[in-house]
Amino acid sequence: MDENTCIQLLEAHGIKPTSNRILVVRALATEDAPSSISDLERGLLSVDKSSIFRCLMLFREHHLVHSMEDGDGQVKYELCHRHGDSDDDLHVHFYCRQCHRIFCMEDTPVPQVAIPEGFRMESINYMIKGLCPECARKRGQRL
Repeated sequence: MDENTCIQLLEAHGIKPTSNRILVVRALATEDAPSSISDLERGLLSVDKSSIFRCLMLFREHHLVHSMEDGDGQVKYELCHRHGDSDDDLHVHFYCRQCHRIFCMEDTPVPQVAIPEGFRMESINYMIKGLCPECARKRGQRL
């Protein structure tokens, strides 16, 4: 994602583009899986951890990213593909317990959940855990 596209994306979400915000958006856009703050910090040597955290919290507030807990207890972030006032592009994620990667299952929406009257859902995390095809193959297990 080039700088102009990053700027447009930030502005479309009501976020003032700064150099750090542009770098964080670009880093998230280049990843093929959700990223933790530590992942981003390793790739963005010029941006400190607290700045990355502040960017991600701002992005969450403006629905530019959504977050999920991975199978190892870390929070991971990814860019929202739909843009609006909600995290309506949430989809199922798969955590491989062998290689510790997270796979986005873009074509598998989070199932609708009926919650009791009086409760108000604000987010949902749907994580399937198991072995990815590559790790299952290495273990000699069939899918």
